[in-house]
Amino acid sequence: MEKIGVLLVSYGAREVAIADTLLRSKQYNVQLFVADKQCNPFNAKHATKHVIIPNLDINEICKFAQTNKEHLDFILVGSENPIIKGIRDLIESKVGIPVICPKKAYAIEESKVAQRELFAKIAPEANPRFKVFNPSDYTSDTQARAAVFEWLTELANQVVVKPDKPALGKGVGVWGDHFTNREQLWEHFLSNFKHGSVIIEEKVPGEESSCMGFCDGKHFIPLPDTRDYKRAFDDDKGPNTGGMGSYKDTKDYLPFLTQSDRDAELFLTQKIFTGWKKFIPDDTALRGVPLYLAFMHTGKGIKILEINSRPGDPEIMNLLPTIKDDFVDVCQKMIDGNLTSIKMNNSATVLTYKVPADYGNYAQTHPPLVDKAAINTPIDISKAEALNKKYGDKIRVYPGSMEIRDGKIYALKSRTIGILGIGDSIEEARIISQEGAKAITGGALWNRNDIAAKHHINKSIQYMEKLRCKA
Repeated sequence: MEKIGVLLVSYGAREVAIADTLLRSKQYNVQLFVADKQCNPFNAKHATKHVIIPNLDINEICKFAQTNKEHLDFILVGSENPIIKGIRDLIESKVGIPVICPKKAYAIEESKVAQRELFAKIAPEANPRFKVFNPSDYTSDTQARAAVFEWLTELANQVVVKPDKPALGKGVGVWGDHFTNREQLWEHFLSNFKHGSVIIEEKVPGEESSCMGFCDGKHFIPLPDTRDYKRAFDDDKGPNTGGMGSYKDTKDYLPFLTQSDRDAELFLTQKIFTGWKKFIPDDTALRGVPLYLAFMHTGKGIKILEINSRPGDPEIMNLLPTIKDDFVDVCQKMIDGNLTSIKMNNSATVLTYKVPADYGNYAQTHPPLVDKAAINTPIDISKAEALNKKYGDKIRVYPGSMEIRDGKIYALKSRTIGILGIGDSIEEARIISQEGAKAITGGALWNRNDIAAKHHINKSIQYMEKLRCKA
């Protein structure tokens, strides 16, 4: 078998899923080099060479790449921060190894304002109504407040408030969820406004889907739809999170959508990609996953919630194990500029995340359900991993925000571990995923129990039927 060296920049479970997919290659002997945010147990076990870079500093990653240059064929980056900071530009210019991720200038998730303005040019019909509030346009908070309230009146208060830059202020706020009156909204707005521009856009009712794809810079190959669960608790209660789980159906589209909805998604996705490419002189700049789109299906068409320029976490975990092609070949085709198709199997997948006691304020809102004595105790994932004797390749265990200390595994602050079930139906995949989640003990971890549950999916189906009737 041909030996292939891959450097993976790893943040959490998403990158472990990428590593696992590479290592399952039947055509190549993959040698994995990992620049890791923490001492992830999967990476520590499987990497040929493993380095810990806690802040994923791109200069330190570049040095690691330079040191191992003779062994590396390409580099994969899944985490947004190194992409936004220009890791590809840096490594390709200094080391000369191809990097699979968009270039810095096209890391579109860096600016929500830039996203909306781009959509206004190339797909205005899919853009919710929006207005940008730039601090330099106002001489006082009083003047800004008047402009904000005027816009709220125009949209009947049904709005979403978003900071231009990610991870600043209080983040995204939604009318009816994060605030129910204008004073609460204004407080939320100001927490973001002090850091820079803020968008207030129309709140669009509907059902959400995610669509992402791989790109060689010239061709964009969309993957099947996925559905993410942002809210922390069952029944979509609690604060928004990075995603508590996700699912994929046996078809390319989700149960609450139709083939016509899927066709509309694909048409819009290609329109966005083609329209965006017209502004980009470099045919390689969008290599990787330049478009990870969040769509809202309204019954009257599709609206775009946002676009990211990296693989979705957790949604990419639903997709990687269902790729029929050897993933090394997919990566090499992205680099060579000849990725024109990807073969997928028709399995359903369900991903459940287990998370720490404090994640999503769970310990504060569900104190009777938290075993306080187990917080910060070692985590045992061996029983979950042993389920492969029962399920074979239908279960995957992806360690995320956890690390090895003194030979034991401990949870960190974010999403700790993802358990993927694969089946001939969503329900079969869900049962496997939930069984795997229950098998993980220690650390006072918890998870949602209704990821891809029948009642949740049926609720989405009924809501979409209602929206179509109104159309």
